[in-house]
Amino acid sequence: MRIKTTENRDRLWENLCEATDEHARSKALYRAARYYLRMCGGVAAYGRGNIQTLLDEAEAQGSLTAPEIAATLDERELPVTYKTALWKQIVGRVELAL
Repeated sequence: MRIKTTENRDRLWENLCEATDEHARSKALYRAARYYLRMCGGVAAYGRGNIQTLLDEAEAQGSLTAPEIAATLDERELPVTYKTALWKQIVGRVELAL
């Protein structure tokens, strides 16, 4: 498959390679396409999609926590995790307490 290169596409592909940590455009496009299909769904191979699953869970439960959202959106193409952090006030500045 050949895709005509334009300045905008070239910049987009460079950004996609950086975001996916892939060096080859074909691998970056493949990874992005798989992630898109997993999120959107609507095709036989990917079922309902993670976005619809997330919306269904939110409607059924009334709300979702950040860890629940992260678990639903987590995919191997774009891992999503959530870590809690504690904040405390120290001598006029905010410091992250791990």
